[in-house]
Amino acid sequence: MSTLTRRALAALPLAAATPAMAQQWPSGPLRLVCPFAAGGPTDVAARLVAEALSPAFPQRVVVENRTGAGVVVGTEAVAKARDGHTFLYTTIAHAVLRPLFAQLPFDPVADFMPVALVGTVPMLLQVNNDLPARNLAELIALFRANPGRFNYGSSGMGGAVHLATELFLHQAGRLRVNHIPYRGSAPATPDLLNGSLAMMLNVASDGVASVQRGTTRGLAISAARRVPQLPDVPTFEEAGLPGYEAYTWHMVLAPAGTPGEVVTRLNAAVNAVTGADAMRRRMLDLTMEARADTTPETAAAFMRAEMAKWERVVRDANITVAG
Repeated sequence: MSTLTRRALAALPLAAATPAMAQQWPSGPLRLVCPFAAGGPTDVAARLVAEALSPAFPQRVVVENRTGAGVVVGTEAVAKARDGHTFLYTTIAHAVLRPLFAQLPFDPVADFMPVALVGTVPMLLQVNNDLPARNLAELIALFRANPGRFNYGSSGMGGAVHLATELFLHQAGRLRVNHIPYRGSAPATPDLLNGSLAMMLNVASDGVASVQRGTTRGLAISAARRVPQLPDVPTFEEAGLPGYEAYTWHMVLAPAGTPGEVVTRLNAAVNAVTGADAMRRRMLDLTMEARADTTPETAAAFMRAEMAKWERVVRDANITVAG
């Protein structure tokens, strides 16, 4: 039996129930499965969204953390869900599953339907305070003059930090800087402070505090404009690298076969939440720019573009992960 046939048969129970489900939906709590650890920045944002969504439905929207094998375990759980009430709250990690993993128990494209883009979070380029580079141009010149001498840290192989840094090194002139992966940004921070790492292109929500305290120096941020938390840190365009665009993003996905009416209703609810001034302010506190303008179709187009972009980065940088 072909993979396509298996997927079609698996979707039959949900597809057959489409008219009744769409009419009665939701008949129970909605679950947002977050394939990231509780207390992390993705989980915090997911819980903000769930809390704000709950008044729009008869029962609460709850967040369920399902971690393991990167984001594979939680993502698989949603891909196989057939209850019409289980959805995925994920990030850019979804866009690079295919090039990073030789085998997956689901198809990141065929087994999911994008619902809505929640928001985008820029990347913050931080350096050790003792590094003799006071701005982006000096950092690039330093790396160019010393190929392979310096190290940069990331939150793990194939994660947003790793991908964003490899894109930066490529666009800055194929610079050679050694990659040191960690299990998250927090474990990498001490080595950035003590100089073992020269640089980290961190998710802004994880890096703002140390720049504000002055324990690291921020040289550029990958936002369209400067962020309120770091008014003295220029954008990459202002710093001299126009065209550099890297951020992580948050999106709600539904399992393939979810009734279109359900996807449309949830899309409208998410957009209403992220378009509210109070939510925009709360997300801005997390350095996230809320989005309230996507349809399921535009969210799908966004996902396709991100997959194409980052698959090229993975291939060009020869990034692999175990498993």
